Amino acid sequence: MDLSNLEKVLENEPAYRVKQAKGVVFKNFISDWSEATFFTKDLREKLNKECSLKIKSDILVSKEQNSVKARITLQDGLMIEAVLMRHKDGRNTVCVSCQVGCPLGCLFCATGKMGLKRSLTSDEIIEQVIFFNRYLKSKAGRPPRSTQLGRPRGSTFSKRVTNVTYMGMGEPFLNYDNVLKSIRILNSKEFFNIGARSISVSTAGIVEGIKKFSKEGLQANLAISLHAPSDGLRKSLMPIDEKYSLEDVLKAVDEYIKKTNRKIMFEYLLIKDINDSEKQAGELSKLMDKKLYFLNLLLYNKTGSFEPSATKQVEKFKKVLTKNKINFVQRYRFGDDIQAACGQFATNNK
Repeated sequence: MDLSNLEKVLENEPAYRVKQAKGVVFKNFISDWSEATFFTKDLREKLNKECSLKIKSDILVSKEQNSVKARITLQDGLMIEAVLMRHKDGRNTVCVSCQVGCPLGCLFCATGKMGLKRSLTSDEIIEQVIFFNRYLKSKAGRPPRSTQLGRPRGSTFSKRVTNVTYMGMGEPFLNYDNVLKSIRILNSKEFFNIGARSISVSTAGIVEGIKKFSKEGLQANLAISLHAPSDGLRKSLMPIDEKYSLEDVLKAVDEYIKKTNRKIMFEYLLIKDINDSEKQAGELSKLMDKKLYFLNLLLYNKTGSFEPSATKQVEKFKKVLTKNKINFVQRYRFGDDIQAACGQFATNNK
């Protein structure tokens, strides 16, 4: 897709034509300008030539049909990935990428093995949300097979993307300006009209980004990729801890809470024999024992030498957290069968 030329192509048209064009792209989710029948045939042809709406992609759909992973090829041939997660309560969450690859090199992440190719433009971030809005439109809002039975009474399945998380490839705060621009577009009534509280940004702990984000006046959610209760272990998993220690990150988080009075989510991947012991659960409890801290436990999707924690060990870990009265939830793991872990699909060219 190439929306950068849209206003340029329409510069000699009446102003309302630009509004019409944005409406069909960002609200009706057309995939070809031939669908914009209020434009002349010549203008539609010009738009298709100079402002293409085509998105080159491959998709994988989970057996339960509650998650879909897309590998999108950009104009320069580089590939990114995005994931759609369809929830029983009717929400449709898209996890977007903000960079091609990632410079942070976390050992448990397939994207980290790519290194950083480049950052995405705001249009390339938005393109991922448009892609899945088109997908949902084509499915006419049908619920995934696994949720057709036993869905909450009175719930409806949306035909649109309702939530967006910046938890895909890349570190959002190392592409700060484009990420913020894309958030404002997603939130704008002129475009997607997705509520700010339905948008979440995850950082590995870029302290400057956390501080800057606290001043934006947004109601978007902030999440911290934690994954270890101590600097020694975290540094071995996430090299960024060398620059930004847990103490530095948590200090920035506390300042963020003081300014915004908003809850902070902490993400913790449970990795077998690495960070899932009862002792580590106790250490984590001490870190998380604050009013507006909320812990998301996630089962690891295997990408290499690491394994997800065993169910029995997860229960022991959770028991310690419960005993210490920590606010936490274990998140459902989507897409085990579709290379769901970050970077797996984009790095597989088969």
